[in-house]
Amino acid sequence: MKTQRFPGKGIVKRLNFSANTALYSGIIIIGLLAIMAIAAPLLSHYDPIGQDLENTLIAPTRHHLLGTDQLGRDVLTRIMYGARIDLTIGILAVLLPFIIGTTLGLISGWRGGLFDTLVMRVVDTTIAFPFYVMAIALVFVVGAGPKAIIIAISLVGWVAYCRIVRAAVLVAKELDYVHAAKLSGLPTSRILRKHVLPNVITQAIVFSMSDIVLSILAIVSLGYLGLGVPIPTAEWGSMIQEGQAYILQQWWIPTIPGVMVVFTGFGLSLIGDGLVKRLNK
Repeated sequence: MKTQRFPGKGIVKRLNFSANTALYSGIIIIGLLAIMAIAAPLLSHYDPIGQDLENTLIAPTRHHLLGTDQLGRDVLTRIMYGARIDLTIGILAVLLPFIIGTTLGLISGWRGGLFDTLVMRVVDTTIAFPFYVMAIALVFVVGAGPKAIIIAISLVGWVAYCRIVRAAVLVAKELDYVHAAKLSGLPTSRILRKHVLPNVITQAIVFSMSDIVLSILAIVSLGYLGLGVPIPTAEWGSMIQEGQAYILQQWWIPTIPGVMVVFTGFGLSLIGDGLVKRLNK
């Protein structure tokens, strides 16, 4: 006897990318940034942390397309290597909360009862504190560095995914196809994995795009405050902090990293908007 097929065909089949300018544009922008970050050693022969005190604060030239900073380091090179740090940490700092929050939200919304109550009390307690205050406090406790930033953001960021997925599961588990799956004798794990999860995870995926932006802003903010990636590692936040004293004369030093943050956020926002359009069709 063949098992009845229920809705939940997965996200891939629902992602028809045609005629979606925002999605394509966002993918191109983030793709170019990713290529720039990955190919940084091939695109520049300068050392991102090597000092050249004889060529400090040089304006953009043919040899230094974005000039040099106060220590003679090539700004373009540090921008590319900074993209490696910020994009990697930003994505990893969202991936872990995404997995944790989605899993807890799925189980909590399905089971209900005491487990759901306990999870939601933890969620409510965490949300009561501002995101940046919690992140900074956790970095102080855990320590500076990429691992500490990922842990700090993860401990705060999972609650949003938990709430999003839980709310969707509360609706989905009352639908006819889920009741039919239960009556057919399918195990709970299969129902959740094959039929519920594909239909509730789309909102979490869309939210993750804006969450990466928030994570990158948090990383840059921590770097600006001296709590992020330790110097002299190239990172956009620390570059802004180090160059702010020269903004009136050598504007390119603090301005270009800030522009890169905005450009990255713009690309991710376009992807999020594009996904909303495609998944809602």
